Amino acid sequence: MATFDLLADLPLEVDGYVLEGLSAQVSSGFSRRTTLVHLQGGGLEGIGEDVVYDADDHVALQEAGPVHALAGRYALGEFCELIDSLDLFPAAPQREVSRLYRRWTFHSAALDLALVQAGRPLHAALGRKPSRVRFVVSLRLGEPPTLDPVTSRLARYPTLRFKLDPTSSWTPELIAALVDTGAVDSVDFKSLYRGTVVDQPPDPVLYRRVVEAFPGAWIEDPDVVTPETAAVLEPYHDRITWDASIHSIDDIESLPFPPRMVNIKPSRIGGLANLCATYDYCAERGIGAYGGGQFELGPGRGQAQYLASLFHPDTPNDLAPVGFHSSDPPPGLPASPLPPAPSNVGFRWGGQ
Repeated sequence: MATFDLLADLPLEVDGYVLEGLSAQVSSGFSRRTTLVHLQGGGLEGIGEDVVYDADDHVALQEAGPVHALAGRYALGEFCELIDSLDLFPAAPQREVSRLYRRWTFHSAALDLALVQAGRPLHAALGRKPSRVRFVVSLRLGEPPTLDPVTSRLARYPTLRFKLDPTSSWTPELIAALVDTGAVDSVDFKSLYRGTVVDQPPDPVLYRRVVEAFPGAWIEDPDVVTPETAAVLEPYHDRITWDASIHSIDDIESLPFPPRMVNIKPSRIGGLANLCATYDYCAERGIGAYGGGQFELGPGRGQAQYLASLFHPDTPNDLAPVGFHSSDPPPGLPASPLPPAPSNVGFRWGGQ
């Protein structure tokens, strides 16, 4: 049976919803805002987290308030179709992909509420057993780059694994020192970003140094179009993974060659039916998957970890506990792999 078919007929009673804003100063140097959607029905509540990146879009949503008339009785699949038919932005979003993020917010809140009303947790509804979740910590090493962000974390958490963003300023000496840590699971070349602070232009010298230095690391989002970098990467196609471009099954099928691994972000896929179909598609074709975070401040991170525990627990999930976002992670954070922590009912993880 298709995964979504296990969820689509769950009964859902909705009375309305309220919004709650969250904010925090995060380590990458910007003030992060998210919005929680509390979907209410029958005296119970389901929660989803809007991870749209632009602060103005959160301000507009919170100032407009709960403007959509959602009250009624539905099957979960019918409610998701209703959400898909609505314009969830009071004003046009700063970027079009934000529509997918907000759609997932309402779908995830509805899934949570339907499961709470049914008195069941997600894994029971899917007939799956939650597993321990392996995670990596995603880092940039600054400009000029330094080993300190890695070594300072390893000093406190010696078993940590990392996903790093190589830049043209990485020296052979820095790369050798990173190799000596033995802690690098993946490298993200971020070639698909344009006009952002994390852009990394194609650099064949950097590519060759990095892919040869870390023969066991996954290579995320490299440039395979520019002839010089494509030539460097040609022997390593089996290590290449894709993230920023993956919003749908069509995007996977449009990749330049069949992937062994893709990053499936629930918010980027943008809807419960599409997410379930993407999991099924990858499983049927032997394509590995891993999850990624979106700087969540609330239950969205735990929900992504929950999905990872069910569909791809033993891959380099970029889903470290939020305490690792800090430039100086505090003591006492959980190590990888995370033990299973599903809620007794609903779509929540870690006691949320």
